[in-house]
Amino acid sequence: MKHKYSLIIPLAFCFGELVAQDYGLGKAMLWLEQDEKSKFYTVAGERHGQSFFKKHQFPEVEYTPGEKLTFDIYHTPDVMYHWYKVWAEKYPDITELYEVARSFEGRPILQMTITNKKTGKHTDKAAAYFEGGRHGGEVTSSESVLWLTQHLLENYGKDPEITKLIDTKTIYLRPQNNPDGTNMYLFTEQRNRSTVRPYDVDRDGLMDEDPEEDLNGDGVIHMMRKKAVTEEDKAKANYILDPRDPSGRLMKRVFDGQGEYLMFTEGIDNDGDGRYNEDGIGGLDLHRNYPENWRPDSGGDMTGRGYTQWGAGEYPLSEIETRSTVLWLLSHPNISVVNSLDTRVPMHLRPPSTSGSEESMFPEDLAIYKKFDQMGMDITGYPWAGDVYETYSTRYKVNRLTGDPLKPNPLFGHGPDFGYFYYGAIWYGDELWNNGAMKDYDGDGIYDDYDALMWDDEENGSKGFKPWEKFDHPQLGEVEIGGFHPKFFSQNGPPWQLESWIRKQSLFNLAMAKELPQIDLLATDIKKSTDGTYDVKVTWKNSGGLPVALEQAKRVKIVQEDRLMLEFDRDLTKGFEDAKVQIISPELYDKTIYAGYTKAGETKTATFKVKINQSEPVKAKLKILSTRGGYIEKEIELGK
Repeated sequence: MKHKYSLIIPLAFCFGELVAQDYGLGKAMLWLEQDEKSKFYTVAGERHGQSFFKKHQFPEVEYTPGEKLTFDIYHTPDVMYHWYKVWAEKYPDITELYEVARSFEGRPILQMTITNKKTGKHTDKAAAYFEGGRHGGEVTSSESVLWLTQHLLENYGKDPEITKLIDTKTIYLRPQNNPDGTNMYLFTEQRNRSTVRPYDVDRDGLMDEDPEEDLNGDGVIHMMRKKAVTEEDKAKANYILDPRDPSGRLMKRVFDGQGEYLMFTEGIDNDGDGRYNEDGIGGLDLHRNYPENWRPDSGGDMTGRGYTQWGAGEYPLSEIETRSTVLWLLSHPNISVVNSLDTRVPMHLRPPSTSGSEESMFPEDLAIYKKFDQMGMDITGYPWAGDVYETYSTRYKVNRLTGDPLKPNPLFGHGPDFGYFYYGAIWYGDELWNNGAMKDYDGDGIYDDYDALMWDDEENGSKGFKPWEKFDHPQLGEVEIGGFHPKFFSQNGPPWQLESWIRKQSLFNLAMAKELPQIDLLATDIKKSTDGTYDVKVTWKNSGGLPVALEQAKRVKIVQEDRLMLEFDRDLTKGFEDAKVQIISPELYDKTIYAGYTKAGETKTATFKVKINQSEPVKAKLKILSTRGGYIEKEIELGK
């Protein structure tokens, strides 16, 4: 069998002379989404299916920066980056904007550091990290990071708590971790899980050979429903009209052969395998590509009896978007709090993802997570907070199709598990939005499509659901096209709902950042003893709400214990017993006091004993080094 195999290279790769201002962030190429002359959007990579799609602009999205940033509309990555560049120029004393990586297609992935540069280096302070956009279509997550960035910068010098936070801590913000996927999502009718790297979803040896198509030309991929007529169709039919909806819009899933309709996403069967749109652009999941408890992708278990993880990638960190995140975080161990945002189950989602919390977490760490779980629900009003393995998997107790009780379900290679078990931090993977299911209209205890439909009618002017319209399908015959808007009702909310969701999520992230550990030097007392030596007593406190190290961080050695050092000019300390200055205590060769890990609210003291063998006073640098509590340096004088 011969397969058509296409190699597509975006315009940016071909025409290096098409450049834009780069703001010191490297050569900025003109991408197809930026080329107003091009009517098509081309996706990079070698695939067996279509790689170019007609451009489409959604009314819910801002494609060109306005004079003012507002959050009653969604923003493209370029518009977001515009505002980050504006802020970098407007707030040079507290921001740094830089490129951390290039995506699969070569787009820049930008990140901003926010801290008061005059109070110390960003790496010398306790830090938090927030990112969005890992899943290309979950654009609400990126908007939340954008909102938080603006909130921090515009309130610095006005809000005392935010001012203190930026003066004493560091906030790292990455709004777009997957600009390839997001751009395709916002500039075409196409959608995918994460990266646009070609991927064989259905494992038929072909990559991306069966994408969805916008058959009716409205720029949106809706659903298709087909009335089962033939005996073959009736044997497969697994949907009926939901009896709760007398208008006949809502469909209900039933067992195969017990339904009256077949349901498909909009499109045709490009590869003739009897399935529709099962292998579109990409398919890998960046949120299954982390190294902690990673499992092979579908088909990768040679026994057929073990666990696999759909979308895991060829190997852990195979994707540059995930790899750049992990390597950057490992080189910045000062980070204690992370939230990598998604949509669309309104939940504060945390580790573990493959076992129960009590089973695999230190009790002290779990208590901190549960504190944040409750804090999050109090701020956002989300109905759920907890671990992936149990809380997420069993948030509804029964499978509505089979009636079987739901059991905990493992998720491998998951970001929050890397964050806690590998990186030893507080790491959430919170999900915003709720599919439009604002309240439980029928009182069945489940927030589902019926509740979304009722809310759409009551509060959204029925704009979220396209009425079913007949269409003559080239393969299926007569079908109807309609259903919920997949991009701006189901996966993300209507724009008028956007700010309320991203604001409350950002306020939770801000609240966690305010809990960061903070080592403060309280006192340095110098006393001369009767034997002529000097005692240098140092008192410090962790004034933050978190310890300088979770118990898991101690276990995996991502955080060193707090240390104190007294540093003199080398000429004063050379000569061993004949040295002009001798540190008598501690007796260790490196003369470092190892002080353990300072708990939240804990005050500690430690004492150096120093002998001075000269009449003149000497100066020294007192250093307190805490991996996640910060770095303090103070000059002191002995021998006055």
